[in-house]
Amino acid sequence: MGPRSRERRAGAVQSTNDSSALSKRSLAERGYVQDAFAAMLVPGTARRAPLIHRGYYVRARAVGHCVRAFLERACAHPGGPRAQILSLGAGSDSLYFRLKSAGLLSRAAVWEVDFPDVARRKAERIEATPELCALIGPFRKRDPTSALCFESLDYRLLGLDLRQVHRLDDALTKAGLEASSPTLLLAEAVLTYLEPERAAALITWAAQRFPHALFVVYEQMRPQDAFGQFMLQHFRRLNSPLHGLDRFPDVEAQKHRFLDAGWTACSAIDLNEFYHCFLPAEERRRVENLEPFDEFEEWHLKCAHYFILAASKGDPFSQTLVFPPSEAFPQIDPASPCGVLPARVTVGDSRGADLKRYGHTSVLLSPGIILSAGGFGEQDGLHCRVSGVHLLSRDRDFEWTGNYISSQETGAQWGGRLYHTMTRLSETEVLLLGGRLSPVSPTCKVLKLHLGKSEDNGSEGVNVTVTETGPEDSILSRWRHSTTDVSCQNQSYLFMYGGRRATEPVLSDWHFLHVGTMAWVRIPVEGGAPEARHSHSACSWQGGALIAGGLGASEQPLNSVFFLRPMSHGFLWQSIDVQPPITPRYSHTAHVLDGKLLLVGGVWMNSSSFPGVTVINLMTGLSSEYQMDTSSVPWPVMLHNHTSILLTEDQQLLLLGGGGNCFSFGTYFNPQAVTLDLSSLSTEQ
Repeated sequence: MGPRSRERRAGAVQSTNDSSALSKRSLAERGYVQDAFAAMLVPGTARRAPLIHRGYYVRARAVGHCVRAFLERACAHPGGPRAQILSLGAGSDSLYFRLKSAGLLSRAAVWEVDFPDVARRKAERIEATPELCALIGPFRKRDPTSALCFESLDYRLLGLDLRQVHRLDDALTKAGLEASSPTLLLAEAVLTYLEPERAAALITWAAQRFPHALFVVYEQMRPQDAFGQFMLQHFRRLNSPLHGLDRFPDVEAQKHRFLDAGWTACSAIDLNEFYHCFLPAEERRRVENLEPFDEFEEWHLKCAHYFILAASKGDPFSQTLVFPPSEAFPQIDPASPCGVLPARVTVGDSRGADLKRYGHTSVLLSPGIILSAGGFGEQDGLHCRVSGVHLLSRDRDFEWTGNYISSQETGAQWGGRLYHTMTRLSETEVLLLGGRLSPVSPTCKVLKLHLGKSEDNGSEGVNVTVTETGPEDSILSRWRHSTTDVSCQNQSYLFMYGGRRATEPVLSDWHFLHVGTMAWVRIPVEGGAPEARHSHSACSWQGGALIAGGLGASEQPLNSVFFLRPMSHGFLWQSIDVQPPITPRYSHTAHVLDGKLLLVGGVWMNSSSFPGVTVINLMTGLSSEYQMDTSSVPWPVMLHNHTSILLTEDQQLLLLGGGGNCFSFGTYFNPQAVTLDLSSLSTEQ
């Protein structure tokens, strides 16, 4: 890489600091953390989305956990040497000022290092802010001939390139950093921007330089799956590609990276485990109620692709791991795959509109007609709630063609919904229940979509009419629920279960809608009911309903499977014992094929692998796993927030839409419908 390329790359990396600093300021302004200094250090304002707030919150808490652990151990003995905190790539972070104002630097000092331009701007900002100067106390201004941009009794700010380790070592020595003192090294999203050899040199230098030290790292991992691939693409587009993830793709590889470099102990966890195991339940509830939120999939995927690591050596840091193993967050890996399911593109680029949306619903109207409605996706060149419907039809040559059709509203407030349910009433009519327009705006009216012939020649001679059925109904004030066809005493019902609403993060109630009269009825249900959940799967079987997985009250995935069994006088809840236990998941889809329950995709937190298709024999309870062969389809394919349609006679499964708002990396839509070949499952016992 030439000098100009390195300069452009360095500039791109520095721009990530500016964006991160604004996110931290927004985080404090919304009450996630207490930080009066973020606004003083960062000019400008930016209101970030709740998903960004959560991501930066868990990052701040994870790093703060390590800082507190270091100070408690390093300052435990009153007569010991002064503790040192060395923040590498500190940017505009306010750590020093937060520690100083909290009285935690009486026996400690902070050194910060970043690119010269970044450090210089921060020094100028500090000098121009009276509140910061008063907190620091006496200080010396920048010496143009030195890397030292700012100096006080307990704070040093240096402008250096971390890729030049020898110069870094010399400048830190001149700035008073003592090799023998207990030292905390912080690297938040820093090492991954360095070429692997330069990052390795920095890790080894730190191990050799400081005999009593704790090295804390926060950065990305898991590049192999769909979310990881989209994450890599995002940083490449910013001209700041992530390095080393192929060599160190997970926490185990990262731990070995530090142990092999001379560190004597190391612990590392992903941010899902940190959030659920190292934060009190009361604090989690506080954060979860700060602002409306409904992007659970991307929140958990983001946390699964970032880790916090603490490597240590010497006293007093190596005796106790900063992140000891926790039984509260068990690893539940799926069984070894029994096979691979071939996948291919369902609709070619030349055969109609793509179904680029998520949070929608799809229904099989007839063997060759699939209707999809609602969701968030692409419409008229914009990302928005989708008001039109997508029709997928198969011709005599068994080729699928997609068409986008604008919906006609007859007094109905449609406007597109997310996370609703859709049930087939006939080959031309479907029923929509529940859903939302926003996390605070549920839709409380029953809608019918009617598929008819168009009077003109547009849209392949088809139109869709939306009509309201009945007044607003408070029962329907929910989303991420399920609606399943069931029968009792020769009567057909729709069984609505679970979900969530703005005032209740998870629901456990159920209701029966009589299909003939469109009236809610009471039917006795016995047995131990499932725990509250949303984003679960539900499908009809033997006149009842199978409920699997979902997200529970503590925002942790579930792995239970229940059968609502029809009885002579009503229904009975029965728990299905699945062996081996399946990995807890949610935002998946499900179907029954030849007495087997198929769970397709989803999001899980308790395994480092990624979901494929889980097959559960409903007679024996035995489970098996299948992976999807994606070599013949566009990659990445995100198997959450999608819909799926089972074509029983063809032994095929169509995957439609899917994707999500992937943290700060942008919104991703699966580009094409995909067909899975299920014929190999017919031989499974």
